[in-house]
Amino acid sequence: MTVTHHVRVHASSENLAREDQLAWKIAEVAVDRVEVEQPVVDMIVNRIIDNAAVAAASLTRAPIVAARAQAFSHPVSTGGAGANLFGAALDHRTSPEWAAWANGVAVRELDYHDTFLAAEYSHPGDNIPPILAVAQHAGKDGRALVRGIATGYEIQMDLVRAICLHRHKIDHVAHLGPSAAAGIGTLLDLDVETIYQAVGQALHTTTATRQSRKGEISTWKAHAPAFAGKMAVEAVDRAMRGQTSPAPIYEGEDGVIAWMLDGKDAAYDVPLPAAGEPKRAILDSYTKEHSAEYQAQALIDLARRLGLANPALRDPANIESIVIHTSHHTHNVIGSGANDPQKYDPTASRETLDHSVPYIFAVALQDGGWHHVDSYAPERAGRADTVALWHKITTAEDPEWTRRYHSEDPDEKAFGGRVEIRLTDGSTVVDEIAVADAHPLGARPFARADYIAKFRLLAEPVLEPAEIERFLELVQRLPELTAAQVAELSIVAKPGVLDAAPAPRGLF
Repeated sequence: MTVTHHVRVHASSENLAREDQLAWKIAEVAVDRVEVEQPVVDMIVNRIIDNAAVAAASLTRAPIVAARAQAFSHPVSTGGAGANLFGAALDHRTSPEWAAWANGVAVRELDYHDTFLAAEYSHPGDNIPPILAVAQHAGKDGRALVRGIATGYEIQMDLVRAICLHRHKIDHVAHLGPSAAAGIGTLLDLDVETIYQAVGQALHTTTATRQSRKGEISTWKAHAPAFAGKMAVEAVDRAMRGQTSPAPIYEGEDGVIAWMLDGKDAAYDVPLPAAGEPKRAILDSYTKEHSAEYQAQALIDLARRLGLANPALRDPANIESIVIHTSHHTHNVIGSGANDPQKYDPTASRETLDHSVPYIFAVALQDGGWHHVDSYAPERAGRADTVALWHKITTAEDPEWTRRYHSEDPDEKAFGGRVEIRLTDGSTVVDEIAVADAHPLGARPFARADYIAKFRLLAEPVLEPAEIERFLELVQRLPELTAAQVAELSIVAKPGVLDAAPAPRGLF
């Protein structure tokens, strides 16, 4: 069963016991040696495949090239064998915190991996790079890696269910630092005290503003979760050396809740598994079929369906207006409610365009599909008929879609909207979609074959056929892998692929 922990701000004079602090409760979940159920194991395998797929597609993109160069500027640290970087030779390793950094950027760059949305939003697959890097460095086997990843997903998603960060303009990776630290603690079989200290340090060092996802969105969007993963690795190292962290980090009168979130009178109810309860959170998350913000997934599916069924909708000359009635979050973060003129700018960055549902809907409507590269190309964004159609699209908050977005009933929870298209001849087209086709309740839920197909599609341009097969064969045996085999759980690029993207010079 789930235990709900009531979390509130405490004055220093109250001397809140460590055992009653949220960071301690998180650590207790991390040390629980409950077995990982088979459906969870299967989904962890799926998400490692998914991460590798989107990383492969990013190997030569500038943020990944820079992050990889930074990582390889640092030798393997003492105390272990080091960790692999996506694309590099398996015997070319770096220190685990830098592997977490570079691989974390590669996984996040295209905004194309798994998601979980509740009170806050998240990409829980961001837990995998730091936990895997430490597993490789520390010589842990597949079973230990599975347990660590299950904890990382569980803690991040439980925090996301209960504590909203974006309302206070705090970036969502503030839930990732603690979850990755807890997952590493499980992986290494650390004690409660050590994990407690690591969770507190990781949270303290990974709270940052949401400006990274506002206005003209920069390349830091991909680096933010990688930074949280890197900080989690370092926090665990410090805690293992006996170093302590600010406490109570959540509940203190000068802590995160009091001064960064809802204030000194705030309280949250955080659900965590009871002792002996399996960690199943990953099963509530969902991946992306399309490389775009998750709230755009269903709307891409609806747009391509409408455009293919009625080609007249692709021509801006036929359109008077398109209004997408959707949730508060979709309207205010990736819709016109954000009041970001950059969301309508054909010269905007890729990072900005993938947070512009008016742009995304226009392109999917015209093209009858979505491509992780071509749909963001400058010439595609600047096409005159697309710009004309794009500027006729707005979003509007609908209280019912907001309610469904926040619903705790999985059969009712929705991330789509209702689209009203008014044509110049006075007629209208109205349609709606609740969840993406790839969602577990969608028209075509993703299963193992779909994850493998996504991996092949994204990996074929940059990996040799034999390397694709080697990785897929290895990862699907995850629970039985030896430490030596976990050390090979990465992807190696074709000769010349990485050389085609020379690294920029930096300080290191």
